[in-house]
Amino acid sequence: MKIIYFSVTGQTRRFIKKLGPTVDATEIDPVDPLFMVNEPFILIVPTYEDEITYPVTEFLEYANNAASLKGIVGTGNRNFAELFIFTAKNLSKKFNVPVIYSFEFNGTPTDVQNFKEAVNELES
Repeated sequence: MKIIYFSVTGQTRRFIKKLGPTVDATEIDPVDPLFMVNEPFILIVPTYEDEITYPVTEFLEYANNAASLKGIVGTGNRNFAELFIFTAKNLSKKFNVPVIYSFEFNGTPTDVQNFKEAVNELES
């Protein structure tokens, strides 16, 4: 399944690289987030204030991209307690799709494996 992601500090981009070279992944450009996706995809988003992650919302609303969204993965820092992955949780509610996984920072090898399993389960 295609992966669309947003990376502010590079942590999410580093996680994508850990998935391997065969992963079909596209990064949302904060300057020009408007592109069309005509296939099912998973969205990976870090946790930041809405003003910073607004390009993600623009992307989802553009050309009805949200209709192809199958699940969201949140990244963040568990030290923020109830605010951990709040961006993913908010987008999940807004676009009525599940949060399928979460991890801290750029993820561990276990996170990579768990993410792949979550995606496979979603595809089934």
